[in-house]
Amino acid sequence: MAEDVAASPFPISMDALNRLSARQKMIGMVGAALLLSVLIGGWLWTKDPPYSVLFSIQDEKDGGQIVAALQQQNIPYRFSDGGHSILVPQAVVHDTRLKLASQGLPKGGLVGFELMESQKIGVSQFAEQVNYQRALEGELARSIQSLAAVRGARIHLAIPKQSAFLRDDTKTSASVLVSLHAGRTLEPIQVAGIINLVSSSVPHLNPLNVSVIDQEGKLISQSRDPLRDAGLDPSQLKFVREVESNYVKRIEAILAPLVGARNVRAQVTADLDFSQIDQVAESYKPNPNPDGAVRSQQTAESGTGSPQAIGIPGALTNQPPVPATAPVTQPAVPGAATGGGAAGTAQNYARNATINYEVDKTIRHTKGVPGTVRRLSVAVVVNHKSEAGKPKPIPLSAAEIKQITDLSREAMGFSQDRGDTLNVANAPFTAPEKEVVPDTPIWANAELMATLKDLLKYLLVGAGLFWVWTRLLKPIVDKLLEPPPPPPPMDDEMEIGADGLPHLAHDPKKSYEDKLAAARELAKQDPKAVAIMIKEWMDGGDGK
Repeated sequence: MAEDVAASPFPISMDALNRLSARQKMIGMVGAALLLSVLIGGWLWTKDPPYSVLFSIQDEKDGGQIVAALQQQNIPYRFSDGGHSILVPQAVVHDTRLKLASQGLPKGGLVGFELMESQKIGVSQFAEQVNYQRALEGELARSIQSLAAVRGARIHLAIPKQSAFLRDDTKTSASVLVSLHAGRTLEPIQVAGIINLVSSSVPHLNPLNVSVIDQEGKLISQSRDPLRDAGLDPSQLKFVREVESNYVKRIEAILAPLVGARNVRAQVTADLDFSQIDQVAESYKPNPNPDGAVRSQQTAESGTGSPQAIGIPGALTNQPPVPATAPVTQPAVPGAATGGGAAGTAQNYARNATINYEVDKTIRHTKGVPGTVRRLSVAVVVNHKSEAGKPKPIPLSAAEIKQITDLSREAMGFSQDRGDTLNVANAPFTAPEKEVVPDTPIWANAELMATLKDLLKYLLVGAGLFWVWTRLLKPIVDKLLEPPPPPPPMDDEMEIGADGLPHLAHDPKKSYEDKLAAARELAKQDPKAVAIMIKEWMDGGDGK
């Protein structure tokens, strides 16, 4: 028997299983099933299924309704992003969205013009106006929430009842409350866009009557900017910082190849002129050109007599004077020029001529461009240089400092007439101090706590497996692996038969009672052998 067990490829033979009692077999089956269930359960417990975002909650009321619907459908869920997002297993995220959408979830906490679709017959005009105002507020809030920086928005409209009397007329106003995402702000142009959106959507609403506040209660829609009133425009200050940063980059970029990028620091202070000058100048100068353009010319003649005839007698000299035209000119009469003929006039005859020339006039229109540089103040500090073989850095020479100064002047566009200043210093840089980070407590380290939780899961699963093995399975396995018991010692009354089983020795001298006692003793010592023997007897009897 022992040789058959050793030769078998399985350490547990059928003979070993037959030696177990019914109770031990039942305990073994239960233990194996329990071990298998612990393994599968531990694997499922330690393996966390991937979760995806189902919805981002904007309103707590919607969040409560979504959670209630998930609990009714037995769908596991989690919260993230500070409770603003609901996560479900990734395998069921799309099905869950469709199921919740069929229930009208999420509602978004706002109602729009869909409120007008459920109007009942016989509703009063006041209720109809209130529903319209609610729908308009909801639609505007939805539009504002579409901005990237806005997490939520609420709008309150104050629409007065229209009156036919001007003295009872009240202006429409609106208030907008925006809740921004963490670390996000609204630019002034975005605030102006929100104001124009609301004022353009509500009839008779002036943009000046729209107030916008953030979640901290700060008014961000001031009609007048105090910085502008004080002469400090934020856009101008931003432009100054950009100009200074540009000069710093130019100086450091030209000096970095010489001394190294980490061995030079520059700071620039720019004085910019943002004044806008619109000037018109009109100047007059004397006309130096004697042959300038003639504007007008007048000639007057007076006297009691008439001028004597001059020139050569004939038809050419006896012509009447030419009529005056604008400009008033008196062209010379043909034949009256100096030169041959009698000259002279009556003594009481006078002739005056007035000539007006164009004035030399200049008109200059000058418009100044804002943001011109009035003065630059630049400070440059350069680190000492390090040389091989010397433990300490050495200062720069005068020629090197002069070279750095000249390069800095060219990079900044130095102008002495403008009053620019440049100061270059050479000094050793101190090593930056290491920032001391306070030790984070164990319970505040999220990654460490997550690792400890996973480790605890595996320890619990291992402890469960160890208990099942030591308490249930190990005794049964030890029982199966132990060698079969040796055959009982042969008495004088027993002998081994041809089948290898013990039999009562045939002794005719013994009485029936002695043989019966010996059979009982044999059944006590080896009941299995007796059972096999009786079975063979029965089989042998059937065969005969």
